[in-house]
Amino acid sequence: MEIRRAVSADIPAIVEMLADDELGAARESPDDLAPYQAAFAGLERDPNQYLMVAVSGGVVVGTFQLTLVRGLSRRGATRAVIEAVQVHHSARGAGIGEQMIRWAVQESGRRGCGLVQLTSDKTRPGAHRFYERLGFVPSHIGFKLQI
Repeated sequence: MEIRRAVSADIPAIVEMLADDELGAARESPDDLAPYQAAFAGLERDPNQYLMVAVSGGVVVGTFQLTLVRGLSRRGATRAVIEAVQVHHSARGAGIGEQMIRWAVQESGRRGCGLVQLTSDKTRPGAHRFYERLGFVPSHIGFKLQI
């Protein structure tokens, strides 16, 4: 399996994975790729954004986004944020998610980050166990405001 930066040709496969669960089905629109293509163009221009895909046998089987955030807290540390982790339903249970997260953590360290953080929806206890098994600690409560 290869983990690489996404290219525009990967957008349909990424959106399909994002929409392929109960939460994503309510918020994603795979029939209209225009907003995703616009967002992808913005991500490509931002040097602190890494939209990644996992590819096996020439097929995109996973995706995640890694964002580097500079800040003053923690003595001016840069932190990494992992978002939108998805593995194609046909490839779940094969260790792809673990490989993607380990890659993200290693890359974050290589880029000088002092902390890696992520959020996981409260309705996904299996995901919570997965992240804890990889060493993540549920140390905070996340808040969101839809605007």
